[in-house]
Amino acid sequence: REILVLYLERHTWYCSFIHTSSTKGSQRMIPNLRLCKLVRNSSGRATLSMFLSTGRTSLSVSNCKSRRFSSPTTAANSKLEKDPVPVPTSTSTPTATAMETLEESVLANKKKLKKELEDLPVDYSDVSRARVAIQGGVRRTECFKSYFLSELIGANIYLKPEFQQFTGSFKERGARNAILHLMREKGSSLKGVIAASAGNHALALAYHGRELGVPVTVVMPKVAPLAKVDKCRKFDARIIIEGAHIGESKSYAETLVKKEGLTYVNGYDDPPIIAGAGTIGVEIVEDVPDVDVVVVPVGGAGLIAGVSLAVKTLKPECKVIGVEPAFCASYTEALKANKPVPVGVQNTLADGLAVPMVGSHAFEVARHYVDECVLVSEKQISLAVLRLIENEKFVVEGGGCSGLAALLPGSALDRLDVKG
Repeated sequence: REILVLYLERHTWYCSFIHTSSTKGSQRMIPNLRLCKLVRNSSGRATLSMFLSTGRTSLSVSNCKSRRFSSPTTAANSKLEKDPVPVPTSTSTPTATAMETLEESVLANKKKLKKELEDLPVDYSDVSRARVAIQGGVRRTECFKSYFLSELIGANIYLKPEFQQFTGSFKERGARNAILHLMREKGSSLKGVIAASAGNHALALAYHGRELGVPVTVVMPKVAPLAKVDKCRKFDARIIIEGAHIGESKSYAETLVKKEGLTYVNGYDDPPIIAGAGTIGVEIVEDVPDVDVVVVPVGGAGLIAGVSLAVKTLKPECKVIGVEPAFCASYTEALKANKPVPVGVQNTLADGLAVPMVGSHAFEVARHYVDECVLVSEKQISLAVLRLIENEKFVVEGGGCSGLAALLPGSALDRLDVKG
């Protein structure tokens, strides 16, 4: 006999097959599981349909009976049917070997998960320290409910207006935290910082570098908005235009690190950057204690890594969903490959999210905490920009609107488990 057990461990569903005739067992992870349904035909053969957020998969099971349990332990201690035929004649407790195997499997998974979380490059203590460090240097934006967008979408929609930071984006949090971290770590030996950015990280680094007295060099791709390039110059940063996209700009910037002795600050992958972004998650839970779902734009994955870490630590039952443009689905492809991989980049309205490969540190954190990631089209992004202007009188760039784009009618998150 085989006993199939589905159970939840730290936001991830697992499927365990326990062989009652031996001490062996096997286990596989089922990411993004939303619903299971057992369908039986007249011959007693059944199909277990597992509905995932990314699609649907099925598993055929012969002559089975289904029971629902609140936990793996409850399942292990419950009486299961000895002869799994359509009309059972007797019941018995599963063998001791099977129960021991199940308990060992669950315990081993808990230990493995704990070890993985301990090995992550960023934890909640880093977020807490970042919050103290940047206090007074960046704006503490408040979440507010949008009446008109809530009516349009059919859910209670709260917005966190990070575009109201001095340089126009959340990037200030990570940039200031990273510079302060380097100042503590290197002291007078810090010659200056350098970064590759399409605009927002460059602006944040240039502004806070000037505020903290640290020289800043930014390498920007040729597609960077001229307005952001001009603003960086006003903050006294050295500007270098190089590369067709952010990946090429980064490669050039790394050559200057060796040549000039500068310190590179990755705008989405350095641990202090991720920790700074995580302060947003703390504020979300403070402002909306009963939050059910947090929707986050995804570029290099630094923002969603920090936010998901903070939100899941403070409110584990809350879902965190990423949204990225279909023209640059680097996080989605990384999930498929189980590691960061380079992807093709097309011109997109969400230029701030056009990162050809997500950061390795950011991906390691995000994959543990993010529930799912969906894609949005250019049309949906442009509609989101328009809806914010119409309903809130906010003018926000495409990258910042991507989360809303996924919630609008007809988009990826226009579904029953999000509405209401």
